[in-house]
Amino acid sequence: MNQKEKILGRLPGDLSKEGLIARIIRVDQAGEYGAKRIYEGQLSVLSGTKDEPVLREMADTEVVHLDTFNKIMVERRVRPTLLAPLWHVAGFALGAGTALMGREAAMACTVAVEEVIEEHYSHQAAQLASEEEPEILEIIERFRKDEAEHKETALLEGAENAPGYPFLASAVKSCSRVAIWLSERI
Repeated sequence: MNQKEKILGRLPGDLSKEGLIARIIRVDQAGEYGAKRIYEGQLSVLSGTKDEPVLREMADTEVVHLDTFNKIMVERRVRPTLLAPLWHVAGFALGAGTALMGREAAMACTVAVEEVIEEHYSHQAAQLASEEEPEILEIIERFRKDEAEHKETALLEGAENAPGYPFLASAVKSCSRVAIWLSERI
């Protein structure tokens, strides 16, 4: 029982610890699945270019993240989001679409998505700090660092040189935040 529960109990509308953990696992698995699909879309366009190695390296990291959350999902008996078929298509379309706009736009997409995910993981880490879930907290902290590295890599690869970078980044961030909100709940 955390300090808030000891003093006040959970407030009306608060998730139980089990509900919070299930929500975190569900949304993180969905996010890592979406990230995998974004890189698959980017690679469908940029395969064979000088950008392929850096994209493959980032994509491989996302597969490790996804495999980890898939395993935890089974262990904890957490259902996946019902929106997985949508993220299958939307992730690939976002990756391929930005790659078709050029390598810088693909990198801008990566910066925007990873920035939102980095913030999301930081928020989750704060939530988990009082929930006595060291295993999940450690995974989230480790994955947050990986996402920050992807963001920095994409910036070094010229993301900010993408045509309409501020608009593109803002649009991708908004879509990512909506996807997170929906995946937590559906």
